[in-house]
Amino acid sequence: MDASIASTMMMAQQSPLAAAPKATADATKADKASKEYESVFISQFLGSMFSDMPTDGITGGGQGEEMFRSLMVNEYAKGVESRGGFGIAAHMKAELLKHQQGAVQ
Repeated sequence: MDASIASTMMMAQQSPLAAAPKATADATKADKASKEYESVFISQFLGSMFSDMPTDGITGGGQGEEMFRSLMVNEYAKGVESRGGFGIAAHMKAELLKHQQGAVQ
């Protein structure tokens, strides 16, 4: 999870136009990118919830469960996003399209 936090912070520090060298008003690409962004956001949100939970239980816990917990959290996040998520994707898509239209002009 630390690597995903670092990459998210690196992407956030880049300017929006530098991250997208070729601007297009492709709504399908903007929709996909915004949904992926929301999934990462939800994954980080859920990851912080699961970070303090003990790893013992039905599966026996231990290092193996700790290793695969991030994968489980990512799948939970994809499921939450596919069911509507937190509503971030729609706003992100609108902003992406607005920035792309501004870059084309």
